[in-house]
This record gives sequence, C-alpha cells and structure tokens, in this order.
Amino acid sequence: VQLQASGGGLVQRGGSLRLSCAASGDDIYSITTMDWYRQAPGKPRNLVASITNFGDSNYSDSVKGRFTISRDNAKKSIFLQMNSLTPEDTAVYYCHAREVWLRGAYSPLESWGQGTQVTVSS
Repeated sequence: VQLQASGGGLVQRGGSLRLSCAASGDDIYSITTMDWYRQAPGKPRNLVASITNFGDSNYSDSVKGRFTISRDNAKKSIFLQMNSLTPEDTAVYYCHAREVWLRGAYSPLESWGQGTQVTVSS
C-alpha cells in the first residue's frame, strides 16, 4: 500500500494550495481515518486534520477555519484545501492512513505518504 501526496509548492502569504493524497495497491478493501500531518524544520510532526471514512473531520486549532479536509472513498483519496496561508504553515505535509484493510487480511496496515513541501513566503 502506497500513499502518494502531491500539490505542494511555493505560495505568498494569504494564498491557497490544495494537497491531494491517493492510496494505491492491490486488494485495498477499505481505509478508515486518514490524516494530514505537517513537520516544520526542527519541530515534531503534528496532526493538522483528520477525516473518517464517514466524512467526519477534525482540525488542529492552528488551521481551523482556514483548512478543509475532504475525501473521495471511491478514489481512495483525501484532499486538503489550504486558504489564508501564512509563513507559519511552511512545512512538509504528510498524509497518513490509520488503518488500511486488505481483502482477506486479519489485521490492518498503517501507511504514510512521502510528504509534499509547502512554503509560504511573506
């Protein structure tokens, strides 16, 4: 199972970006909660937003009201619409799948994407 994140880039303060993350691999039956994390240089990786397979979402206080997480279960994908970006949002953004159930498996897998760089200039 692989998670491929994309959509990062360089944007000015106040700008917007949309991140995408797609899961690929044979025999994926379902994926439960998926998340976006971010890690700035010299800082720990922090949870930004989560979404369940039913569409319930949660956000960190630092992005609430500016970021929107969404999901397309049929495409095994999640998205992060980021608006009103500030330099404090500069980080590598990682997508994460908490439980990936493969057909016939007795236990789920956990999976991380490779990260996509978001840089916000002032």
